Amino acid sequence: MTAIDNIVLAISNILYQPFIVPLLLIAGGIYLTFRCKFLQIGMFGEACKVIMEKPHEGGVSSFGALMVSTASRVGTGNIIGVSTAIVCGGPGAIFWMWITAFFGGASAFVESTLAQIYKKKDNDGTSKGGPAFYMKDALGQRWLGVIFSIFIIFTYMIGYNMLAAYNLQSTFAAFSFYHEKSTPFIIGLILCVLFGVIVLGGAKRLINVTEVLVPIMGVMYVVVAIIVLIINIPNLGHMFGMIFSSAFDFEAIFGGFAGSCIMYGVKRGLYSNEAGMGSAPNAAARADVSHPAKQGLVQMLSVFIDTLLICTATAFMCLSTKVDLAAYNLPDGPNAAGYVQDSLASVFGGFGPAFIAIAMCFFAFTTLIGNYSYCESCYEFIINREASKVELVIMRIVASILILLGAVASASLVWDIADMMQGLMVITNVPSILILGGIAFRCLDDYRKQKAEGLNPIFKASSIGLKQKTEYWN
Repeated sequence: MTAIDNIVLAISNILYQPFIVPLLLIAGGIYLTFRCKFLQIGMFGEACKVIMEKPHEGGVSSFGALMVSTASRVGTGNIIGVSTAIVCGGPGAIFWMWITAFFGGASAFVESTLAQIYKKKDNDGTSKGGPAFYMKDALGQRWLGVIFSIFIIFTYMIGYNMLAAYNLQSTFAAFSFYHEKSTPFIIGLILCVLFGVIVLGGAKRLINVTEVLVPIMGVMYVVVAIIVLIINIPNLGHMFGMIFSSAFDFEAIFGGFAGSCIMYGVKRGLYSNEAGMGSAPNAAARADVSHPAKQGLVQMLSVFIDTLLICTATAFMCLSTKVDLAAYNLPDGPNAAGYVQDSLASVFGGFGPAFIAIAMCFFAFTTLIGNYSYCESCYEFIINREASKVELVIMRIVASILILLGAVASASLVWDIADMMQGLMVITNVPSILILGGIAFRCLDDYRKQKAEGLNPIFKASSIGLKQKTEYWN
């Protein structure tokens, strides 16, 4: 295992050099933001309106697709990922998470709009799509779509789902009943069985479950964060001072970039909101909307819900307390779960650690479901045919077993796998959406034009001069 971890870590360190993944995410996001005329600000209200539109009978609603992608985005990364970033990179990491989320909103819009334009009809009467499809149809490079699909399966079935299971079990270390050997296995086994029951029900059940759980867990979590902030109002000035002084301590940042607040902000921000990775477009393509830009706007909103709301809630809950941050950056790895739990314990006593454990159960479970929802269509893209029932059952059983393995794996291995795989997705997807961005920009202009005329925008491929044949928009 040590040898595998060393190889994974070496690849990850190369990917996160300043001029590779960070440059693609931030510079790419800035470019797309300007080309989209800062739609994150100007069309935020429109994005909120679009969510409530109803689909055709039997179709997946825009809200349903949002909840699947948000289920993947809003997960253990919003608690343990944020805590890890702060403990390892300093309070300034949250500022750089905000930066990646803001500019990532434009990336999320472009990739999800492209996924809508090039979506295909699925066998269950809905639609499917994602980066693999626009790489094949718009770029004319099916081989690239195959590579990307492999990256998605490895990222979500292995990297993210193993990490979600590990993060969940780590929150139970605060309780007296926790046993280092047996408790992770028991928690992993429970997760494995529950997950297996859900995924064997198919994609429709995934959407039904996440539509209920995601809003509930998100609202509860934010309410508790607000209570903590109100109780700690005298500390807020010091908290913001720590965030901004750390974020702009460039001497420390460039003295050790790999461990800096910028790097941890980018890594954990990407792990949390996934903007630019090309994962959410797989959910966005399932939505039944009259115009591709509508779902692009909805997915932009999902990035904000994830980072600017849920991740910020975790950061403020921790940093507004007087818990000593340095005490959790241990030689053998950060005690990220302990930092969050002790921060809440300083306000709520014994309720704090219990609430985080309960929240993690909700976050982890919906994360597992949302993550897996991307994988089956990617597998079918790779084999270029519909997967048989036997193949899907095997795939779902393997995914369930990997969750059990993640719960008992080492922290360094699961984090390093997740970092490496998400980096590989970025370097495949971001160049693609930069090349194809003009299609999304024309689509957005068409949407704005119809709205200015007082219409409910309806899209036709010919209206933006799209030459490739589409299954939905001709």
